[in-house]
Amino acid sequence: MNPIRILVADDHGVVRKGLRLQLEQHADFAVVGEAVDGREAVRLAEELKPDVVIMDIAMPNLNGIEAAGQIAKKRPSTGVVILSMHSDETYLVRALTAGAKGYLLKDNADADLARAVRAVAQGKPFFSPAIAETLLEDYLRQLQQRGLQDSYDLLTDREKEVLQLLAEGRSNKDVATLLNLSPYTVETHRTRIMQKLNLHSTADIVLYAVRKKIIA
Repeated sequence: MNPIRILVADDHGVVRKGLRLQLEQHADFAVVGEAVDGREAVRLAEELKPDVVIMDIAMPNLNGIEAAGQIAKKRPSTGVVILSMHSDETYLVRALTAGAKGYLLKDNADADLARAVRAVAQGKPFFSPAIAETLLEDYLRQLQQRGLQDSYDLLTDREKEVLQLLAEGRSNKDVATLLNLSPYTVETHRTRIMQKLNLHSTADIVLYAVRKKIIA
């Protein structure tokens, strides 16, 4: 079995070295390169074709979110994990919208890094557990303030299944195959889910699923 090929992108040499040492403790990981800024990360992602890029959010020349967006467009098969000190929703939404698959808080990186790499290498999203907790608290506070019931209960069992699979990064075609449905039926479910939950994009679907702990 081939190891998971990883590119590490951070402008601090000490951090890059620490990440490399931590990753190389795992037999199924291979660090294939290091980048010191966002532009170099984009170039090396094209050149080295890694499975996963570990990307600091604050990078010179081109920040981590913009670099993640360029990598997602040029190499959709490469998953980007953003490393950040920020747990607020604004940064997470920007990262997801750009195409990042994972978002790790630097405080929790030691505990979660290997799990994040393995999940993202399989095309699954991964977020620091602390982020899910923060988002859930914010979401429940908003519901309470507006006196609303949890909109998740409005979904049918089938819509809940579709929601989870979409949040895990699967295409309509993949969902159709897994659930033995037509792609048209999956698209109809997707539309209804977004209407019921007041969601407007794939990033919103993932964010909602993280809040609700539907995905880890």
